[in-house]
Amino acid sequence: MKLPGHDAMARQADEQLVTSRVKLPRRAVQRPLRQVGKRLLMALAVLALTVLIVWVDRAGYHDNADGSVSFLDSVYYATVTLSTTGYGDVVPHSDGARLTNVLLVTPLRVLFLIILVGTTLEVLTERTRDEWRLNRWRLRLRDHTVIVGFGTKGRSAIETLTATGLKKEQIVVVDPGSKVIEAANAAGFVGVVGDATRSDVLIRAEVQRARQIVIATQRDDTAVLVTLTARQLNRGAKIVAAVREEENAPLLRQSGADAVITSASAAGRLLGLSVLSPSAGAVMEDLIQQGSGLDLIERPVIKAEVGLDVREADDLVVSVLRGHRLIGYDDPAASPLQLTDRLITIVRAGKGASLNYPE
Repeated sequence: MKLPGHDAMARQADEQLVTSRVKLPRRAVQRPLRQVGKRLLMALAVLALTVLIVWVDRAGYHDNADGSVSFLDSVYYATVTLSTTGYGDVVPHSDGARLTNVLLVTPLRVLFLIILVGTTLEVLTERTRDEWRLNRWRLRLRDHTVIVGFGTKGRSAIETLTATGLKKEQIVVVDPGSKVIEAANAAGFVGVVGDATRSDVLIRAEVQRARQIVIATQRDDTAVLVTLTARQLNRGAKIVAAVREEENAPLLRQSGADAVITSASAAGRLLGLSVLSPSAGAVMEDLIQQGSGLDLIERPVIKAEVGLDVREADDLVVSVLRGHRLIGYDDPAASPLQLTDRLITIVRAGKGASLNYPE
């Protein structure tokens, strides 16, 4: 088998060994250590403000040791007061100092406690919250789509799927790069960090319960291994894989792929077609770009079309899928249309989604 190029996924896996894990998309939040540091600075600011208040009004305070309140005594009093220790060796004795304690120091004490307790609770409950979200996600995940590889091909596949109405919650991205998965999370997709050729990584992506699997790796041998592993875990899922070299396509099909797309050859044919006929090339590019201009869709035959000739269907029919047989529109066997047939048609963008054809 030909091994083209250097695989970005393999390179990232070699550069850093990453423990496979599921990463759910979340709102942009600061890292825990940064949050703790920020709140510690806030607590220190509250302490400094309290020290300043006591120091300015030090004449209204009494130190049982020597009777006078120094700057160190102010720091000491502010510390034991905010921490609610309150030894009582430094106390406010004037009416002004006591009023200041009621109106200023007490609210600062409450704020200080809120900062410390809030930080502690957040750090302690963060892991529990993540575990709860992960378990809830696993229980709700059914008939989803697994995308292996979040490069150019993987992103393009996701754009096409979401353009046809697939929800982001039903897509799971698998990639060995932590930064790549972070980008997927930022886009709203669940990500699994790890090598997709390993069964435990695909199990974390719940591939055994997936409806369809898209394999968009950069190396053909990686695609073969992922296809073999995915097919072993899920016998019924539709697997679509991309390869660079056309000579490796039969091997992908033997490994369990239902459809194989030769990316290099497809791009080359589109380039050649655009040279011969720029208009024809533009039409082909429009057809493969979902959501704009013309779309190529697969839909069932509706009752009103049963028994009709292919040319009498509501849409422009390209092929008829009858069982596992794909019949061209000009084949006499394509007509009349049957209720169990599925049609490959060209429609105006958005029409297929608006008609809500039953599956």
